[in-house]
Amino acid sequence: QLVESGGTLVQSGGSLRLSCATSGRSLNNYVMAWFRQAPGKEREFVIGIDWSGRNIEAGDSVKGRFAISRDNGKNTVYLQMNYLRPEDTAVYYCAARWDPISQVVPGAEKEYDYWGQGTQVTVSS
Repeated sequence: QLVESGGTLVQSGGSLRLSCATSGRSLNNYVMAWFRQAPGKEREFVIGIDWSGRNIEAGDSVKGRFAISRDNGKNTVYLQMNYLRPEDTAVYYCAARWDPISQVVPGAEKEYDYWGQGTQVTVSS
C-alpha cells in the first residue's frame, strides 16, 4: 500500500515536497514514479526513479524543476517540486513497479503494479 502526503495549496513560483511511503513492504526492488492528473485531463507521467536510484526519467514539462529521490531505508520516495506553475495543479499519484534488475523507468501507467490514492496539489497564480 502506497500513501502519498504533502499536497497543499501553494503560490506560483513556490516549492513543495511530496512523500510516498509504504508500510509492510520494502521498496528496494521497485521502480518508483509519480504521475499526475489534472481536471479533465488524462493521467500523465511526471518523473520516475529505478530501483538503484541511478536512473531518473522526467516528463518534459517538469525537467529542471522537479526532482525525485528515494530513501530505501525509510521505504519512502520524495518528489521535490520547485518553480511551481498553475498548470502543475493536479492530483499527484505515487506508483510502483517491481523490477530489481533493469534500470528502465517506464512512462506508461500500465507498467505499474501498485498505486496510491493521490494527493492534491493546487498552485495559485
